[in-house]
Amino acid sequence: MRVVILGSGSGTNAEAILCAASAGQLAPAQVVAVYSDVQHAGILEKAAHYEVKNSHLSAPSRRASLHGESENLWIETIKKDAPDLIVLAGFMRILKGPFLQAFSDKIINIHPSLLPGFPGLEAIRQAFVRGVKITGCTIHWVNEVVDGGEIIAQAPVRVMPGDTYELLEQKIHGAEHVVLPSVIRDLAIGATPFPGE
Repeated sequence: MRVVILGSGSGTNAEAILCAASAGQLAPAQVVAVYSDVQHAGILEKAAHYEVKNSHLSAPSRRASLHGESENLWIETIKKDAPDLIVLAGFMRILKGPFLQAFSDKIINIHPSLLPGFPGLEAIRQAFVRGVKITGCTIHWVNEVVDGGEIIAQAPVRVMPGDTYELLEQKIHGAEHVVLPSVIRDLAIGATPFPGE
């Protein structure tokens, strides 16, 4: 199973995937490329460390989504990698119809809340401010509804009375780093089906 990772930031989830892959924990999945819309994003450095092909692809700086020529660039570049699975690991762009159609039923996203609660941006802060006692992370298939696709897996994280926002953030990221590689492994071995299977 050929995996492509897209991300915009430091790449801690990508690093968890790459580490698991290098340890043989994701077989028969292999990460074939990592792309970022941010030129000097940490995710590209982490991919380079694991000797995985990585590249910055341009995207409109003022748009929340890929659009027009830049969207076509992303689609055509990723198609050359022949991915079986695309993993959004902190990718801060909304994917629209043409991209979703090009890679139909092949895209998963990780979101730092227990969906359907707290979709969208700042999910950890939303949960913390709301005062929930249990939050966590969700891995879901990507469709045209932001954070609205079918849920694949969730990992709960308990919010303790003394937790600061920063500590809660660390706890949720820790859960993400466990559950995301596990989902990729299960998709690769067929324990979790792709849509329509």
